[in-house]
Amino acid sequence: MRFTEEHQAIRNTAAQFIEKEINPFADAWEEEGIFPAHQVFKKLGDLGLLGINKPAEYGGMGLDYSYQMAFIEEMGLIASGGVSMGIGVQTDMATPALAKFGSEALCKEFLVPAIAGDAVFSIAVSEPHAGSDVAAIKTTARKDGDDYVINGTKMWITNSTQADYLCLLANTSDDKPHLNKSLIVVPTNTPGVSFSARLNKLGMRSSDTAQVFLDDVRVPQRNRIGEEGQGFVYQMLQFQEERLYAAAGGLKSMEYLIEKTTEYTRERKIFGKSVLDNQVVHFRLAELLTEVTALRALTYDAVEGYINGEDVTMKASMAKLKVGRLQREVTDACLQYWGGMGFMWDNPVARAYRDTRITSIGGGADEVMLSIICKMMGTLPGKAK
Repeated sequence: MRFTEEHQAIRNTAAQFIEKEINPFADAWEEEGIFPAHQVFKKLGDLGLLGINKPAEYGGMGLDYSYQMAFIEEMGLIASGGVSMGIGVQTDMATPALAKFGSEALCKEFLVPAIAGDAVFSIAVSEPHAGSDVAAIKTTARKDGDDYVINGTKMWITNSTQADYLCLLANTSDDKPHLNKSLIVVPTNTPGVSFSARLNKLGMRSSDTAQVFLDDVRVPQRNRIGEEGQGFVYQMLQFQEERLYAAAGGLKSMEYLIEKTTEYTRERKIFGKSVLDNQVVHFRLAELLTEVTALRALTYDAVEGYINGEDVTMKASMAKLKVGRLQREVTDACLQYWGGMGFMWDNPVARAYRDTRITSIGGGADEVMLSIICKMMGTLPGKAK
């Protein structure tokens, strides 16, 4: 992976934005349980940061995913994981399929405002009984004239209470589970769309997450992204960017925690010497930084394959698996070395400990990543006939 001046310019712009427009307000947003998505996204859109790898004809920069990755890495320095996650939903989870498979009319209507920061998007796939098992969703979209009439419910939907649009997966036929689904753009002001109160989550406290209810929601069939029945395939492709986002977004955040823990343990004295002077501590921090550096190499390798048209399902799944587990390891170890201070709610390590736990669950749980890897290795047992 060779980075250009343009990569660095994107990094610098993102870092300055985070320093001035996000981190000074992160604690307040954590306390409020929500960040102002429309305000933040509009500022990001004005800087061009919501469409880095999106087509230029719709307001994007038209760059490859390596430039998006440079942006994502900087997102790891946001002091509140919920803000980073909300931005990632907009750029890497709810709009990739629209940009790749949406009609020109659909992109002009919905992708343009998403890139400009004039609209907030949510990805509405998970349901109360169907998280990682996407094929098991029950939400239906029945044809009625030129419309779809949608019924069902979606669960754990990020950005939902502020969203203008949902990129929603629904069953549009009675065909086999992998062939009966379609992705549909649903405006949230459509009659029949309603939301629960914001969910009270363990972490990602600044991110508004709710259950979405769809009761005879009527939207035009022209709001369908791509071909009918291809929604499962499109969503699996969309997951690739989501998983790369998770991997890249965890790198600098873990490095930051290791750096801050190093500083704290150097100053903290126990039994007449600094905590850092204990071999078990400085060796452990060295091991953790080595693991983060190895994950960066895997992530960069996956992204390089992705921009060159390779199937990176296996590498993206490995990176997603690794980042979720490594974040748990890094936050747990660092919290331990902070001692009682690490157990304080507002401590940055404690916040990361809570926020990053979702990585091993959302976007495909660890066990799903392992199943994908095993399938591609040829070691996953077949179903009994």
